[in-house]
Amino acid sequence: MRSFRLSLIAIGILASACAQAATADGPSVTIYRSDDASLFNNDAAPMDSGYAMVREPRSLDLKTGLQDVGLGGLPRFLDPEALSLHFANDAATVLSQRLQLVQGESAGLSYLVGRNIDVLGDGGNVLASGILRSARGGLELRQGDTTVLVHDYAAVRASGPIEYGARLDLRVDARRAGTARAQLGFVTAGLGWRASYIGTLAPGSACRMTLESRASVANRSGSDWRDADLTLVAGEPNLAKSDTPGPRAMAFSAKAARDMPEQSALADYRSFHLPAPVDLPDGSVSLLPLYATRTVSCERTALYENGNAYRPPMPMIQPGFDPGGQEQVTSTLAFDAFDSLPAGYLRMLSDDVHGTPQVIGEGRVEDTPKGGRVTLTLGNAFDLRVKRERTAFHVDREGRTMDEAFRLTLTNAGSEARVVTVREHPSRWRTWTLASSSQKPSNTTPDTLTFAVKVPANGKATLDYAVRYTWTSDVQPQ
Repeated sequence: MRSFRLSLIAIGILASACAQAATADGPSVTIYRSDDASLFNNDAAPMDSGYAMVREPRSLDLKTGLQDVGLGGLPRFLDPEALSLHFANDAATVLSQRLQLVQGESAGLSYLVGRNIDVLGDGGNVLASGILRSARGGLELRQGDTTVLVHDYAAVRASGPIEYGARLDLRVDARRAGTARAQLGFVTAGLGWRASYIGTLAPGSACRMTLESRASVANRSGSDWRDADLTLVAGEPNLAKSDTPGPRAMAFSAKAARDMPEQSALADYRSFHLPAPVDLPDGSVSLLPLYATRTVSCERTALYENGNAYRPPMPMIQPGFDPGGQEQVTSTLAFDAFDSLPAGYLRMLSDDVHGTPQVIGEGRVEDTPKGGRVTLTLGNAFDLRVKRERTAFHVDREGRTMDEAFRLTLTNAGSEARVVTVREHPSRWRTWTLASSSQKPSNTTPDTLTFAVKVPANGKATLDYAVRYTWTSDVQPQ
């Protein structure tokens, strides 16, 4: 069969073949946080990532007794084992269900199975008419007692609406004829959310910032939801069939409420219930309010850190061990969470000399409980550099001691004096003491030495320090 276009003209449904699924009320959608960045990128194609639970009210026109009905327009990435339909007032019983995972043009044709169609040629002439029995490998039509197979055609014409995506075929036993209300529940991929924060530094020497908090909700499921009652779950529940390791539009939902979401505990996690219905169109990222904008205190630090908390299994007495560090000084920002902050990304802005906000860095915020510390690395400080060099090294095997000294030269090419936090990790052995230093450390832990070094504008400063390592007779140095 050659390529073709699917033309659906003046479409209307036949209830005996596929029951019309109509929502009496809006759906209820619970979306779990996703760390898959591809959900939020600039590609509108549906994708098998993210995790959401959906409950949709449906109405079906039934006849008395046993019958087959269908529900279409479902997301493409459903979990077949987490799908159910329950009728209100025991109006009918579901005897079996089958999920048809069809996509593309074949999805449109599959919804015409059991319906009267016209098959058109290139000139719009009718090649054949009848009830479509199958659309696999061509079109199989039933005309009374006759079967017609069509393989070469240009378009299909039918009456009634059509829905794309997955399709649920049901065999039900209805107690009585009429419209039956039901609730369809399923789990689907293609939906996910993460927090989106924007911080704007206030002018002046004190670190204060205006913090905007929003939920970034991605829908790449292949289906739309209108007037959805939305709940967002923050945290990391174990989802056995969750993420498989944007969109056309990014819009603030006009239907998102003026008030903030209701936050509450959900077992070991947090949930945010939106106070008004929200539209979630397919292929979109919606920005919804999470917390009211507020001003918070913060702390900015220029940090130079050498090494890490590595603990060797024996004293490292080789002279070439840890010969020096990089020159870069990183710019960090920290603040205390004013409430439970879901994981997401914080973009920091600061006004330039013309008063225009400019991005000065961004970083990831992990799930942080109220009062917890949020620390971000914004980037490398342009005007600050550090040169680190060893000035002394001596090992006394008989005395079981090792002495090492360093000099750090800090330069500042900026027009303002700066304080650089220097964090050193004595890492040759786990037992050490500070033998000497040109200035008193601001903090000492079992694996760190921290100094706050003042560096003048357009100038430099030096820091000298020495440590002594010791070990016992049962330890063999390397």
